[in-house]
Amino acid sequence: MSAGNESQATSGDAVTTASAGRTPRPAEPSKAKATIAWIALAVIFGGAVALSDAKWGQLSEVFTEGARYFRLMGEGLLHSPFSEPYSEYWTLAFQKMMESVYMAWVGTMLGAVISIPMGFLAARNVAGPVTVQVTRIILNAIRAVPELVFVIVIMLPIFGFGPVAGAVALGVGAVGTLGKLTAEALEGIDPGPVEAAQASGASRWAILRWAYWTQVLPEVIAFWLYRFEINIRASAVLGIIGAGGIGQLLSQLFSKRDWDQIGITLVVIILVTIAVDSISGAIRHRIISGSGQKVTTEEKAEAAV
Repeated sequence: MSAGNESQATSGDAVTTASAGRTPRPAEPSKAKATIAWIALAVIFGGAVALSDAKWGQLSEVFTEGARYFRLMGEGLLHSPFSEPYSEYWTLAFQKMMESVYMAWVGTMLGAVISIPMGFLAARNVAGPVTVQVTRIILNAIRAVPELVFVIVIMLPIFGFGPVAGAVALGVGAVGTLGKLTAEALEGIDPGPVEAAQASGASRWAILRWAYWTQVLPEVIAFWLYRFEINIRASAVLGIIGAGGIGQLLSQLFSKRDWDQIGITLVVIILVTIAVDSISGAIRHRIISGSGQKVTTEEKAEAAV
């Protein structure tokens, strides 16, 4: 009987000890700050809407007038693209769209070539601190100025109206972004190949070429392709102010209210943009991820021989 009492007392002491050693559950954090922040954002948004001086009463017309404009633009799509004058509309739209693609490609290549040395000069593990800071300030200044300003202020007075001004403006605008991305890629490389090249007595140029550049080349090419996609869209905007391409055609059509040709032109823009994005995306994936094919033992043996 006493043994049973002792065992119960022992188990009771163990439970008491476990309860005493258990960490108390922390109090739930207060949600007051988050609630106040959301209320403040709602008040700011509501104030911005009230001060926007927008004609909210005409919001319903978006559905009625918008449907009417879509119907007018769709009339050109209902006709055969091989009949006159719609065949000329399709041909002109594709020609101008390809002109925008050419502008984007030339601008991207121009920006890519200039961004390579700028990226090296802006990388902290390549250049000195003064050079890095000066180069980064230049790149930030380029990124801060839209391509539209480059065209109006600099390119149009030099090159005049046409795709050359647009291509150069796209190239200059791409330098800021591509140079920054190249510098960040260089700063994230594996230092092992660089140290091995330095230990072997390689020249500075050889180290930059084979230890730095080869590591970042796939990533940098992916940046170029992505910038090419952005430049295609930007070229359409630049064309509105006379820089050539599909934007210039759209500006002329909207001024004449030629809705059926506008619809054809917009469809061409959508089709070409989707095609370019798909091809560019596939190339970027192939460059970054590789082919995904497994190397067999026989292939490894042949490579070793």
